[in-house]
Amino acid sequence: MTVPRSAPILPAPSAMVHAMARAYQPMTKRDKPDSLRDLDDRLRRLREREDSGGAGPGRGRASSSGLGMAMRIGVELVAALLVGVAIGWGLDQLLGTSPWMLLVFFLLGSAAGMMNIYRVMMGMSQTVGYSDKRTQGDDETPSDPSK
Repeated sequence: MTVPRSAPILPAPSAMVHAMARAYQPMTKRDKPDSLRDLDDRLRRLREREDSGGAGPGRGRASSSGLGMAMRIGVELVAALLVGVAIGWGLDQLLGTSPWMLLVFFLLGSAAGMMNIYRVMMGMSQTVGYSDKRTQGDDETPSDPSK
């Protein structure tokens, strides 16, 4: 039996098995191009720096962007208002006191929203319990009560 010339010539089965085994090796076993080695080294250094606790760029309270702060303030206010209005509307439907509970809880929701915005702007919502803890780098000294 003769093979027609138009049929593709397949490599030997052992070469195919070797190529497939090489393709399914873990990435660490293969030869990496220089660009991938450089990327791997940079990622390893970054992970080590993060694990050691060093604050990299974009960390801390001072790195908050203006847009992010504006979005947070808007969400805080709208969420408090929506919760207040929902509670007031629900109580009005339940008790039959048509606009009064809605008005009361709208005012309570807006007061809660303003309080949340105040906490955000003063930086008090960064720690548990809204306590204002001073860092070692602060220049401020406690005020003298005798003055």
